[in-house]
Amino acid sequence: MSATAGTTTTATAWFVLILAGLFEVGWAVSLKYSKGFTRFWPSVSTIVLLAVSMVLLGIAQRTLPLGTAYAVWVGVGAFGAAILGMLLFDEPVTPMRVACLALLIASIVGLRLTSTPVPA
Repeated sequence: MSATAGTTTTATAWFVLILAGLFEVGWAVSLKYSKGFTRFWPSVSTIVLLAVSMVLLGIAQRTLPLGTAYAVWVGVGAFGAAILGMLLFDEPVTPMRVACLALLIASIVGLRLTSTPVPA
């Protein structure tokens, strides 16, 4: 395999991983709207978005290391859920929360910069 092909595969895996994290945000928000699975359509949405998120995470893990992929997936989900919690559910916005969210992003970027693909 050429270096270019390997880079494309890794870049695609990272794209799929970020997409999986965004679907994680979607199911977390949908879960909140389901009110503990007591509302039908938000509950269905939660299950569908969760399944899509898991499938995409599994696809990304074909190329990316398990620990890196899982940590980034959780980080993207946590960051997105926290931001949407502030925007949609009037959760508190404090300097400490914002600083912690910035640390999450720094950690995700750090994992991206230091990760290597899983050997084929």
